[in-house]
Amino acid sequence: MTDKIIIGITDCKKYDTYHQWVAQHPDDRIEIVKLSHHLHNLSDLRKCHGIVLTGGEDVHPRFYNKPEYYEFCDKDDVSETRDEFEWQVLNYTEKNSLPVLGICRGLQVGNVFYGGTLIPHLPAWGKDDHAKYPNGQTRFHGIQIHPNSLLHQLAGQLCANINSYHHQGVEQLGNGLLVTALAEDGVAEAIERAPNAKGGFLLLVQWHPERMQHQQMPLAAGLRRIFIDAVTG
Repeated sequence: MTDKIIIGITDCKKYDTYHQWVAQHPDDRIEIVKLSHHLHNLSDLRKCHGIVLTGGEDVHPRFYNKPEYYEFCDKDDVSETRDEFEWQVLNYTEKNSLPVLGICRGLQVGNVFYGGTLIPHLPAWGKDDHAKYPNGQTRFHGIQIHPNSLLHQLAGQLCANINSYHHQGVEQLGNGLLVTALAEDGVAEAIERAPNAKGGFLLLVQWHPERMQHQQMPLAAGLRRIFIDAVTG
């Protein structure tokens, strides 16, 4: 690929952080398009060579057929408009084999798209160590990495320490997916396509590589690199 590398990034409250993170990749061919449920610009998908699904609002439980879970969601932080928009984004990526990197909510909406369900509030399910601390400080915790995974190829190790800012997580895994990293309490921290599943590059992580303090570590800049490699390959 010698022309521009067009990366679509879904809109969110912290969009600028994701934009800056992708733009820091050392390839001057990269151009970024904001895919926004506010702008209704799904047509811009046709320009894109790869997609980053960003963090943000809770996925509405109606999308995974558990409306009774709505009571556990943050009612002020649910956007069905965004859910519907990103569903169409994922439909497009699946039909056209576009590489996808999902971050935090990106993992959650991706899991739901492939037929999975979510735990709507991890503390109510007895899993307390995933949201930031009450004083606003970042929480960190360990993960175990599946030995036969893209993530292991990237990290070169079976365990790592990552940041954690979420209160929802995977309940039932989506079809054709494989959990490739787990927290100590069993919460899925990374998802890829299963080895026998058809489709393009798909790597969904629960942590925030764009906010990692040490940006040169494999689970930060390295994630961006293998995503861009998949786009250009």
